[in-house]
Amino acid sequence: MQVFEDWNQKVKRTFNATNPEVVLTVSEAGSLLGLTKDQMKLYVDKNKLTKVPIMRSVHRYLLLKSEIDSIVQTR
Repeated sequence: MQVFEDWNQKVKRTFNATNPEVVLTVSEAGSLLGLTKDQMKLYVDKNKLTKVPIMRSVHRYLLLKSEIDSIVQTR
């Protein structure tokens, strides 16, 4: 039986394996800040956080863990 893996998690795992910069999904970053996924997307745009684009997807992106960590520390 094949185990389901969330597509965003799969992309994140692949990115983290091939790049020294650690990233988070929008949902993961939102949970660290106590925001829903939709609220986090608005927060990203409002605060001009770095969006790491995902190939072949216009609306999906990953966020830099270092930026999220610095926001969490200042709260």
